[in-house]
Amino acid sequence: MLTECAAAQEKATADWHEAEPGLADSSPAGPREAFSALVLAQHLANFRLWHVEDEARRTDVGPEVIADCKRRIDRLNQERNDLIEKVDAALIGLMAPLLPANASERRNTETVGMAVDRLSILALKVFHMAEQTRRADAEQAHREACAAKLDVLLEQRADLLAAIVDLVAEYAAGTKRPKVYFQFKMYNDPALNPALYGAAKK
Repeated sequence: MLTECAAAQEKATADWHEAEPGLADSSPAGPREAFSALVLAQHLANFRLWHVEDEARRTDVGPEVIADCKRRIDRLNQERNDLIEKVDAALIGLMAPLLPANASERRNTETVGMAVDRLSILALKVFHMAEQTRRADAEQAHREACAAKLDVLLEQRADLLAAIVDLVAEYAAGTKRPKVYFQFKMYNDPALNPALYGAAKK
């Protein structure tokens, strides 16, 4: 299932560069489909975040454009992190019948949702680095350097996917126990960000 999700991230990256992404299916057929839909929704947040981050680095626009980019980045980052938690919750729901009752209390340094987020970012890096290897307006040395970087990115993505599959196997075997970790991002919350609630009191 996770291998298929990684392939879906890769395909969606290419498709979304050809046409604006549509709305995700809000009523998937079953739990596996719901999990896959969440992975793609999380990838879409990263896809949009990537391109707003590009815009935020422009030096030919006014500060109001950059400020708008910053606010969009904050919103997308919040969406991205919320979806990481939902991916983890959905995976645990899917695996619950398979998890041994006496599973070990050993934990991993990151959850499957966090690792799937990294897989998503690597899919975007692979796509954009591959673009650089085909740039007709760039020097051959640039294309060759990017081709070497692309090989590294592809290897890292394959390694990460294998590690995620191994982690899920450890959950199923009971040698580790999955858990949802909440990020509780404070900067977007007017009740938790002192620059926001402090300003409201003035």
